[in-house]
Amino acid sequence: MRKFLHRLSFTLFLWLLLMNTSFAQFDVSGTVQSAGGEPLVGVTVAVKNTNVGTATDIDGKYVIQVPPGSTTLVYSYIGYRNEEREVSGSNSVLNVVLEESASELDEVIVSGLATTVKRSNAANAVAQISAKELTGITTQSTFDAALYGKFPGVQITQNSGAPGGGINVRMRGLTSISAAAQPLYIIDGVYIDNTAISAGLNVVSAASAGGNTNVFDQDNPSNRIADLDPGDFQSVEILKGASAAAIYGSRAAGGVVIINTKRGVATPNAPQISFNQSLGWQEMLNPLGVREWDTADVASVYGSGSVEIQNFLNAQASGSLHDYEEELYGNNGLISDSRLSISSGNERTAIYASGFHRNEAGIVENTGYEKTGLRLNIDHEISRNLEVRASSNYIRSSADRGFFNNDNTGTTMGVSFASTPSWAQLNPLPDGTYPINPYAPANFLQTGALITNNEAVDRFIIGGSVTAKIINTEKNSLRLILQAGLDDYILRTTAIFPQELQFESGGNGTNGASIQGTTSSFNNNESAFLVHTYFAPTITFRTQFGLTRESFNRNTIITTATQLITGQTNVDQAASIDVYQFRTDQLDLGGFAQEEVNWDDRIIATIGLRADKSSNNFDPNQLYYYPKASLAINIAEFDFWNVESVSLLKLRAAYGQAGNFPTFGSQFTNLGSTIIDGFAGLLVNTRLGNDSIGPERQKEIEAGIDLGFLNNRIVFEGTYYKKDVEDLFIVVQVPPSSGFTSKVTNAASLQNQGIELTLNTEIIKNKNFEWLNVINFWKNRSEVTELKVPAFVTGAFGATLGTFYIDTNKSATQIVGIGPDSLIEQGNEYIVYGDYEPDFQMSFYEAFRWKNLELNFLIHWKQGGENINLTTLLTDLFGTSPDFDDTGLDPSGELTNGNYRLSQLGVTSAPWVEDAGYLRVREIGLFYTFDSKKLMSKTNDVIKGLRIGVAARNPINFFKYNSYDPEVSNFVNNGLASGVEV
Repeated sequence: MRKFLHRLSFTLFLWLLLMNTSFAQFDVSGTVQSAGGEPLVGVTVAVKNTNVGTATDIDGKYVIQVPPGSTTLVYSYIGYRNEEREVSGSNSVLNVVLEESASELDEVIVSGLATTVKRSNAANAVAQISAKELTGITTQSTFDAALYGKFPGVQITQNSGAPGGGINVRMRGLTSISAAAQPLYIIDGVYIDNTAISAGLNVVSAASAGGNTNVFDQDNPSNRIADLDPGDFQSVEILKGASAAAIYGSRAAGGVVIINTKRGVATPNAPQISFNQSLGWQEMLNPLGVREWDTADVASVYGSGSVEIQNFLNAQASGSLHDYEEELYGNNGLISDSRLSISSGNERTAIYASGFHRNEAGIVENTGYEKTGLRLNIDHEISRNLEVRASSNYIRSSADRGFFNNDNTGTTMGVSFASTPSWAQLNPLPDGTYPINPYAPANFLQTGALITNNEAVDRFIIGGSVTAKIINTEKNSLRLILQAGLDDYILRTTAIFPQELQFESGGNGTNGASIQGTTSSFNNNESAFLVHTYFAPTITFRTQFGLTRESFNRNTIITTATQLITGQTNVDQAASIDVYQFRTDQLDLGGFAQEEVNWDDRIIATIGLRADKSSNNFDPNQLYYYPKASLAINIAEFDFWNVESVSLLKLRAAYGQAGNFPTFGSQFTNLGSTIIDGFAGLLVNTRLGNDSIGPERQKEIEAGIDLGFLNNRIVFEGTYYKKDVEDLFIVVQVPPSSGFTSKVTNAASLQNQGIELTLNTEIIKNKNFEWLNVINFWKNRSEVTELKVPAFVTGAFGATLGTFYIDTNKSATQIVGIGPDSLIEQGNEYIVYGDYEPDFQMSFYEAFRWKNLELNFLIHWKQGGENINLTTLLTDLFGTSPDFDDTGLDPSGELTNGNYRLSQLGVTSAPWVEDAGYLRVREIGLFYTFDSKKLMSKTNDVIKGLRIGVAARNPINFFKYNSYDPEVSNFVNNGLASGVEV
């Protein structure tokens, strides 16, 4: 009986402690509007420093019950400045007008796996952009392409211009030398696969025959983040370094991209329906032209007695000299983008549904990209203490990518074009057949017309969460959050090279090839979090614990059929059939704890710890720990601060660690199949497994200052970071006596240091005219700090033409080569000709509004940073370079540009290492919005808004780089190899 009374009294004590209910509470009601008088839906109205809050309805109205006496209400809404109002029983009706804000200081950003923090209180430089900034100027074919120039600290490079994407994203410098270093993408809590998967084209192109051991590294695949539709995104946050991304542990080495999609708004009267349609075209970015030949030029390339001189004269006389650049790349590809969205709901349920269809033709005939998607997001409040959120997305896409990039057979369309002079006659004959190209192994016009190289994707992305408010009082909040997500797709690749192709007929090549692949990928993640918040009058404590589970399963099967039976494309209709299969199964388990303390928005401190284990480690039960800590001090919030013009002064510092799991198979010695005396068997591969390999590990510290002036109409953010990456994966040689040739080991360390600066200014803001300016500046420098193996070249095609060189105390992205005073045989005595890392980058975003007319544009400046331009090498070798007869490169002034470059082949690498800097207008748009009140009066409220305009991507470009585009990368799936153009 005594034990029962003890428990009962203890329970009553806890109940009285947590209840905090007062009979003297009173209601405050009112309306929240914009400066233009429009009601704002979904504005958060909260009692300051408590857990009491509500939101405005469709008419902008709200009712909230507040504690007795005087208190403060805080009104917050994305895109608007926070407002605070004192209330008491004597002013129970309170109408508020919110002003739009461009500073985003009142928006919330990620502070943990289940929590957010107001940007003005954040200790990390987390980049965030809204839907308007992401796609408000131009529609984008892929999500990663929409990121160009919009985030400081981020460098984006395209693997090719093929429809359907293929882009590498690098944050705060190089984070891995040999492993993939792409960011972790999370959309509505779902971990997204972004693997670049080969179509198996190497069997025809032999791109890897030049010594690259990865046969898929130059196969020009797209990456799967291209499937996502940026038109459905509400906001995008980028955690660029370990100090912010540490809470994601061993998957955060390349940074984290967090995507929140659009949600529904309660509209009891009628659903909100939006329809967008854009039409346009795309064309060649930077036409180079073709060489203007004369008989002397022809003789210099083909010899003075060559028949080619007469062939040239005949074509010149008959008017049949061709501009094959225009014939190959001159298609004006039509673009159509259609999307419909519906937002609806009631007081408990909000629904957002959308559908889109995009169809774009490429600048090369018979290439293009078509994508269709459907989305349904549902938020439902089951009860006052139980909420459910669900997101579902289906995407179907098809990309015809042509046949481009490096090869060692001369058959890709770009390489065969490089060797073809203008007097070649390649167009189809009257009977529809194509003539042989005598200047190359392939007639690239025939190749483009007859081959198939298609990637088709069916993808489902489904996520959901349940939030249970276990305790929800004025002073205490305890929430249980359960999340789950799955990313399931099937990728089908189809590459068909029929026998009638020049390089496949008459015993050439593979005599017809059909390469068909299927990749099934099923990834799922689950997590559970407990978040407790204690609200004191001037201090808030928030504690969270969580467990996470991520499972990744991929199965790729590529069937290659060669020596096809005439007229057949099925893989079983061939003399030779080869099957390749690659499977990965990875299970990651993690847990974390984090404590956040906020003292009256003056001092905000966070400390946390993440622990991870993975089946990719040799010991799947070994835990790796990733700590984090941060501190932000809002000096302008202290009582002693009396500088009215300075509305924000925040000092911040953060530290964190993140990792990168070993690549699949690094730990074990794999077996390969073979045939011995007609019997199938297994042989031990030549790469030795390493049972002691561990993850790559980052340790980053960042510090910064944020300044706001004139009520934050001018906001400056400055950040310095230093990121040390240890235990980098290196493929090292092992003694031949071991029976193996190599193994993957942790054998290097590097360091990145950089600065990121942002100036956000509302230059003019009144009823009729607004001018917003955002300037970003960022730069990064890397250095190899430790190397346990001899210095080595990597990531290109050798020092003769320029290559990357990993050496202690040198830049990790330096480009070296041979020179007059160095010989390859002397080992590491190379000359440094450049660095892939830019000197700095800047972006300028300008937004003007005059009444209902808007002009927006984004300018991106990349200063410095070199590429290895091997396209020029190819055209020089065949005498077709557009600038072959120009002068200016030869210091003696005797040789033309083409002859000078060729004279340096084998002597120096300098001619092919080029400045890849640029200044370009990324996006520009001019739009007019019709007056909504006048529009509704004329359409009986059927049409509530209408916006029309014109826009362009990359319309203006300035660069000296001697090729089509300095943003190139021949290689994929490699941390280092970028900026190599073939």
